[in-house]
Amino acid sequence: MAEYKKYIMTSCVKKLEPVVLVEGNGAVVKDIEGKEYIDCWSGISVTNAGHSNPKVIEAATRQARKLVHVCSYVYHAVPPAELASKLAKILPGGLQKSFFGNSGAEAVECAIKVAKKFTNRHEIIALMASFHGRTLGTLSVTGQAGRKHYSMGPYLSGVAFAPPPYCYRCFLGLEYPDCDLQCAKMIEDMINYSTSNCVAAFIAEPILGEGGIIVPPKEYFREAKKILNKYGILFIDDEVQTGFARTGRMFGIEHYGVDPDIVTTAKGIADGFPLGACTAREDIGNAFQPGDHLSTFGGNPVSCAAALANIDFLVKGDLAQKTADKGRYMMKRLNEMAEKNKIIGEVRGKGLLIGVELVKDQKMKTPAAEAAAKTRDLCREKGILMGHGGIKGNVLRIQPPLVIDKQQMNKVIEAIDESLKKVK
Repeated sequence: MAEYKKYIMTSCVKKLEPVVLVEGNGAVVKDIEGKEYIDCWSGISVTNAGHSNPKVIEAATRQARKLVHVCSYVYHAVPPAELASKLAKILPGGLQKSFFGNSGAEAVECAIKVAKKFTNRHEIIALMASFHGRTLGTLSVTGQAGRKHYSMGPYLSGVAFAPPPYCYRCFLGLEYPDCDLQCAKMIEDMINYSTSNCVAAFIAEPILGEGGIIVPPKEYFREAKKILNKYGILFIDDEVQTGFARTGRMFGIEHYGVDPDIVTTAKGIADGFPLGACTAREDIGNAFQPGDHLSTFGGNPVSCAAALANIDFLVKGDLAQKTADKGRYMMKRLNEMAEKNKIIGEVRGKGLLIGVELVKDQKMKTPAAEAAAKTRDLCREKGILMGHGGIKGNVLRIQPPLVIDKQQMNKVIEAIDESLKKVK
């Protein structure tokens, strides 16, 4: 612990000693002192197939014995090509061309660059309350002031922000479905009044994770896509947190019945091995010429081998459907808890991407940020690791490995219930 504090440049949660983990298996992790936790964080939706998944580890080890590194700028390797082919088969919309980096932020940076290159336009429309990464480029399209420190600017120009589809706290003061999806329709207003009508792409998460597990109405993206098509604007679907069976579908956008032009993935793609991918339509991907974009470690053969095994595990084990069933069970239990506990304002999510928004007053929806932080801490004492956040800091984030079993889910729910009673 002393070495961690002395030598690691960290952004760990303030006023919270970091848990130093030494091993994990499935949905359970163990810290340096031998204490076990049910992990409801998954490294922020990374270990979807479970910690130390044997099939993933075996594939990565087998590849590491043969070849660890190549740089795609000079020559190619087999695993990245196989992974690109696999992604083309499972992604919606007939997307075909992939570029591999090391993280979600790199995938989003790539998507923005190729969108601009293909359209020969320079502006981007994003959503308020969104999150797309912590590089300067991805923070520029992130719609949260709390993620942007003034001393790290200036950020990229040419970015306009539309209201988010946050029905519980509608930025327009309306109520769904009587609102007639004004938050989506305002994208056209953003094009006409907040840009120079030189918009390359609209970027959005199918479910806004860091914003507080915000689930858009089912018609939202269909309405948005109609507007984008009218103006020849590309749709970048940020699946970094929602991809790979997390929401009960292989990709979050599949809940909405639209096809994106570009998809960014990372986190759950390789079950913990560093990897990110930007996958686009063939004509968009062909816009890049040699030298336009590069990542020295992107498409690492070991990470790609892990990703291939991970995807096979998810597909063959029907993890998407199982996750949908587990998510319905957890949300049912949490909604039953909400009926008896007025501190819970709303339970929302899809699959095992679940948010519990805490409020001081249900009528005024006053955010209970301190209660959320305290609940997280109390759950940690009970052996449950989870996150809390959202734009108001009052949302409990439940994102366990998709292999979590019913007994473990019940322990999580009981811990939350007991902790909320203490917080009250």
